[in-house]
Amino acid sequence: MPVRGIRGATTVDENTGEEIVAKTRELLEAMVVRNGFSPEDIVSVIFSVTDDVNAEFPAVAARRLGWLYTPLMCTREIPVPGSLNGCIRVLIHMNSDKKQEEIIHVYLYGARKLRPDLDTAEKDRYYVSDK
Repeated sequence: MPVRGIRGATTVDENTGEEIVAKTRELLEAMVVRNGFSPEDIVSVIFSVTDDVNAEFPAVAARRLGWLYTPLMCTREIPVPGSLNGCIRVLIHMNSDKKQEEIIHVYLYGARKLRPDLDTAEKDRYYVSDK
């Protein structure tokens, strides 16, 4: 079975542990719903945050979802001048028979700015929301 990657991102309004975990959980749940996978399908998950998001590890949200045996890693994004602040990004590697073009990537809130091309891209391949 091939390994596929699912991308997602969200933003937080405040650097608090509660908001980081809540927004990350919302993102992970949307990724699961849109792509129909279970924790057993996951190979690993990489979370990255901007420098201003440091009150909690986003991986806490995955553990609270029951992803107890999934390898999780948190890291910091490169602080590119002018880039989006308050951002949590995720890359899920999963075992899946889906074709790459069937994977739905999820961008919530301010993270929509990361993918301005989505306005002209195939809409069924991405889920973007201002929620």
